[in-house]
Amino acid sequence: MFGFKKPFFAKAMKGRPIYLDYASATPVHPKALQALNKTIHMFANPGGLHAEAVAAKRVLDDARERIAAHLGCKAREIIFTSGLTEANNIALIGLARSLELQKRSLKDTHWIVSSIEHSSVLECFSEIERMGGTISHVEPDAKGIVRAERVAELLKPTTVAVSVGWGNNEIGTVQPLSAIALVLRAHEKKYNTSVILHSDAGQAPLYRSPQVHSLGVDLFSLGSGKLYGPRGIGALYVSNKVSLAPIIFGGGQERGLRSGTEDVALAAGFAAAFDVITIEREAEAKRLQKLRDDFASEIVAHIPSVVINSDLKHTLPHMLNVSIPGERTGEYLALQLDHAGISLSTKSACDEGNKASHVVAALGGPEWRAINTLRFSLGRNTSASELKKTINTLQLLIAKK
Repeated sequence: MFGFKKPFFAKAMKGRPIYLDYASATPVHPKALQALNKTIHMFANPGGLHAEAVAAKRVLDDARERIAAHLGCKAREIIFTSGLTEANNIALIGLARSLELQKRSLKDTHWIVSSIEHSSVLECFSEIERMGGTISHVEPDAKGIVRAERVAELLKPTTVAVSVGWGNNEIGTVQPLSAIALVLRAHEKKYNTSVILHSDAGQAPLYRSPQVHSLGVDLFSLGSGKLYGPRGIGALYVSNKVSLAPIIFGGGQERGLRSGTEDVALAAGFAAAFDVITIEREAEAKRLQKLRDDFASEIVAHIPSVVINSDLKHTLPHMLNVSIPGERTGEYLALQLDHAGISLSTKSACDEGNKASHVVAALGGPEWRAINTLRFSLGRNTSASELKKTINTLQLLIAKK
């Protein structure tokens, strides 16, 4: 059943453990590393006036323009951040602070967030609630999809923003952002108001075209470390419709929204990674979906009691989240698999300290389902033979008394 050849740069992974945790972090692509190494010597501050600074600014501008081109937006609508978490914070807390600066009391504002978001989004809404805003959580259906009609039911005349992640970081469900955007636009027209749509892109740009205008988003958070780029850099798309206030103060870089000297080399590496994933998107999505679907079929065949936590027809092609009944928790099995040389997570790596997955819990079902989760996430180095070994190892672990 598994008949795919090993990807082109898999030799670099030879002798290393089987890595099935690409949803947590991706290895840096060789072309991104090449771009990083080529520009790492550019130590000059891109805000300066001398020749070295101008050269650094040119590289930074080029990276911004390339990323903007892949998103279908203007370069000035892209600001660089330190990663996804900061991008989410600038988007959401920045919006709340902007409303305060406009002398609008947050007590008069209503915000909607999906209940299955990453902690870097949910914690922002906890802070907005502390600041005075009213928060509503929209629940997914049993398949993990946040339906537009459920968002519509929660909208109020005072709603100022909605945040729904594009591809869920635990179960991989792809959310209908464009349908949600249409609901918001109709609401705006009805009440003569403005509702901002924010989305944490996660790993979805690897396998879906991230054209911001087609998606209908106003704020769009990206992380290089999820997209085969270097760590320590991300980006935030900010449409002209949105007014944000800074949450980091200093020299006023990045349109005044993210002070701090920009890292030119990281930006170049991020742009190079984005170039690669755009070129390879369609072929890699097909390859991984075939591998993932075959893997899921084999797991069900060998472990009939397993529960697949999503509808695979509506998930990112590289992700498979399962729950296995029994006394062994997902964390126990993950540690045993790690001991056998297979790396994976039970949930978001940022949420591993919690016993149960809040995402899987939102899908319903018995309590053990959210505790006994395993998240397999595939990537460019994943081969059929590795997945076969993973199934055999997992089967042996479950069979042990």
